[in-house]
Amino acid sequence: MKFQPDVFGSAITGYGPGWVAVGGERIRHSLILDGTTGERRDWHADRFEALDAGHFDQLASLKPELVIFGSGERMRFPRPPWIRALVEARIGLETMDTAAACRTYNILAGEGRRVVAAILVEQDSDRAIG
Repeated sequence: MKFQPDVFGSAITGYGPGWVAVGGERIRHSLILDGTTGERRDWHADRFEALDAGHFDQLASLKPELVIFGSGERMRFPRPPWIRALVEARIGLETMDTAAACRTYNILAGEGRRVVAAILVEQDSDRAIG
């Protein structure tokens, strides 16, 4: 007997260089997905170097049990001062490249976990994006 639906409102349905798709809609900017409410928010950072503590404070305010941070095409860890609010609120943080973060978020949100995905979508002006 199945208790969870196969698809939920904020499922990531695809990803590639410079984009992710949520529910089939291609998004070309960084975003936050709340696996509990299905809410999608813009995350105002167009590159890893633009991140700061305020970006992670925003995640802490959502009060998930776990944040999945997709750090772009390669894995990069947030600096300790950036994640202070998450640590103080005892919210878990997993960092991975964006492709792995998309897959992990879908699994956890599909299981009904209180998870938030913070997906960094970086634009490279030297590369054509499909």
